[in-house]
Amino acid sequence: MDSLPDIAPFQRRLDELDAQMAEPSFYAHSRRAAEIMREHQKLQKLVADFRLHERIEREMIEATDLSRDAQADPEMRNLAAAELPELQRRAAELREVVLLAMIPPEPTDSRNTIMEIRAGTGGEEAALFAAELTRVYHRYADAQGWKIQPMSTSYSERGGFRETIFLITGTDVYKQLKFESGVQRVKRVPVTESSGRIHTSTVTVAVLPEAEEVDVVVDPQDLEITVARASGPGGQGVNTTDSAVQILHKPTGLIVTCADERSQIKNKAKAMTVLRSRLLQRRQDEEHAKYAAVRRNQIGSGDRSERIRTYHFLQNRVTEHRIGLTLYSLPQVMEGKIDEIIAALQKADYQAKLATLTGHTFEPHRAHNDDED
Repeated sequence: MDSLPDIAPFQRRLDELDAQMAEPSFYAHSRRAAEIMREHQKLQKLVADFRLHERIEREMIEATDLSRDAQADPEMRNLAAAELPELQRRAAELREVVLLAMIPPEPTDSRNTIMEIRAGTGGEEAALFAAELTRVYHRYADAQGWKIQPMSTSYSERGGFRETIFLITGTDVYKQLKFESGVQRVKRVPVTESSGRIHTSTVTVAVLPEAEEVDVVVDPQDLEITVARASGPGGQGVNTTDSAVQILHKPTGLIVTCADERSQIKNKAKAMTVLRSRLLQRRQDEEHAKYAAVRRNQIGSGDRSERIRTYHFLQNRVTEHRIGLTLYSLPQVMEGKIDEIIAALQKADYQAKLATLTGHTFEPHRAHNDDED
């Protein structure tokens, strides 16, 4: 069996954290202390699993030797041979667990997330499905204990969404949702179709890690901010002042509009949050461009122009094209039960990373330290 990477760097880091946590001033900075404690907990489990894997491998060697020892008691030889398959299974499982724990997490995995859902091809039917897909993610977020904050919504004539943007806050939101970016396709008979003909429509989903001000510095001189009279669905008079805010980022041409709040100040703040996240995503896309071919060979690039999923209502089928997964549980999926899809995408990503990183030098991920800024 291939040996695992050296545990020494991870043990050294664990010892460093033990020393830091023993300092009297450790809890003076609560946020930093929490990050270090989370890193400490993960490293403790990693080292414990590594040591357990070592022990099981020793037992495997002993059992193998005993099962082949012609001078040993036949009953003991048979017992050793019978134990080998279970020991091999446990060793293989632990090896994968240890390797996955050694892979550094992406810096944005723990971030809150901005989701942007837009109707694509298909007119009113696409807008209606955009609203249904938004409900799917709301239901999933509720099940995770996350919170949703609306940022901006543009309604269609029949109550669908031309575009909706919302912020999801909670634990590891971006880690769970980052593979949802892309074109999602629906095949069904629209409510507006009298002949029973199946239509194909698309909805575009963008998943952006929430950017902090330190991530993206925006020069006020690069912004063109305009205000307008906001309007809600169905002609409500909820906004009677010039509270809608549109921000143009002149260097990139990005435009963000927010009109959900009565307050112009709040709408501006929300629009800036979306703008920073889009700029952060753009920068990350540029940085990762050289790895695009590798990512496409793994589970897809996540590019918005890539068709990632099809919802076929007449066949009760959801197909995740990037990994060839098909589920015949469409009603449950439309109620927000997308855990199986997300888990399968994460597993495919992990397996691709293992294939890429096995045999490379592993280094422990370090929690952010304010003293190193």
